[in-house]
Amino acid sequence: MLKSVAVVTGASQGIGRATAVRLARDFSALLLVARNRANLEQTAESVKAAGAEVLIIDADLAEPSVSKAIVDQALAAFGRIDALLNIAGAVPQVDLFDMTDAQWEEGLALKLHGARRLTIAAWPALKAAKGSVVLMSGNSALFPKAPYAAVGTINAAIVALAKAFSDRGVAEGVQVNSVLPGPVMTGRRRSYLQHWASLHNMTVEEATASFPKQAGIARYGEPEEIAELMAFLVSPGARWMTGATLRMDGGEVKSI
Repeated sequence: MLKSVAVVTGASQGIGRATAVRLARDFSALLLVARNRANLEQTAESVKAAGAEVLIIDADLAEPSVSKAIVDQALAAFGRIDALLNIAGAVPQVDLFDMTDAQWEEGLALKLHGARRLTIAAWPALKAAKGSVVLMSGNSALFPKAPYAAVGTINAAIVALAKAFSDRGVAEGVQVNSVLPGPVMTGRRRSYLQHWASLHNMTVEEATASFPKQAGIARYGEPEEIAELMAFLVSPGARWMTGATLRMDGGEVKSI
């Protein structure tokens, strides 16, 4: 059987971990990237249990040299790259008027530039395999708010970046899409709720309970639900979908 290989960043927790475990059903080998090696090893065990080979790389994608090293290791270990899922990236949740230049640069370095560099580094292999790329954004790209200025701004930039990659990909046989999750219950969402609670003079427990109603949704999403969407996007059934921005947020965004 021809080996199929997926690279998943941010695979140590949350949506990244759920996506890696889900893709183990569809790909024969996965390369998992994140900064926390102990958590990566836990993800790797779940991937192996699902039947796929796995290689882990604990590295910081904010470092410019890391992207080429990841691609080189993937090709050395598995010989090809069929899918790249750029999920890594935590953006500071700081008010627009309080954020420092360093905090802006920190958010951009990992989530935007890390994904950009890795996609470019993997492009020749993806082109050879007629592969697929997914870039993780967020539905805040559609409604940036002052208390979380960098989150919405950087997510919007990722949507634009994915569109630019997809334009090149149409001519070169690489499928590229972006995904905009809404309120998914992950460690990052819990951090968001701590901030949201302080802004609304609530305890974290009160904020966690009341946020869905205020957001106009029935419940929080689960990482595994986003993982199913990610798996579909890199499956043969989604091959004609490219340049798309897919929102999965329980109905939080009310606009068309």
